[in-house]
Amino acid sequence: MNYNFAPAKAKITEITLHLENELKSIRTGRASAALVEGISVSTYSSTLPLRQIANLSVEDAKTVRITPWDASSIKEIEKAIMVANLGVGTSVDEKGVRVVFPDLTSERREILAKSARQKLEEAKIALRHERDRLWSDIQGKEKQGGMSEDEKFRFKDEMEKLIADAQKKFEGMTLKKEQEIKS
Repeated sequence: MNYNFAPAKAKITEITLHLENELKSIRTGRASAALVEGISVSTYSSTLPLRQIANLSVEDAKTVRITPWDASSIKEIEKAIMVANLGVGTSVDEKGVRVVFPDLTSERREILAKSARQKLEEAKIALRHERDRLWSDIQGKEKQGGMSEDEKFRFKDEMEKLIADAQKKFEGMTLKKEQEIKS
């Protein structure tokens, strides 16, 4: 008998993508549009992510240019950036909003690295939940008579390898981000 690991692999991929996006949102020494694209802006009688109402571009290593498609939303964009409390400066001109990222202090770098480790821990927790769900499913199939005890332990070994590989990948991604932050 074979056990279908496809749903678990899909869930692990989902967790990986979520961690990737979370790590992208953590600032390193360079400005990045990913740092502001998810900020929620109240405009057009609803709340939309910034990437849906404006063009985002990197002007230089410390500046992101936000050019809204509707110039009347510039004030709302500036307000949303201030509310997001990213520790950045903003300046408004006729084209849109310029977001200036200050140099990182060693204290701020340590806080950002700690934030990256926190995101890693959240991903590991989600991975443990998936492992527990998988193991319960495998044990349930064995109790129903759908597999032998030998098969159950073979599938458990496959599951553990799948989880261990994902954890190594998560740790590698986080280590890379920490190195970016500290450099």
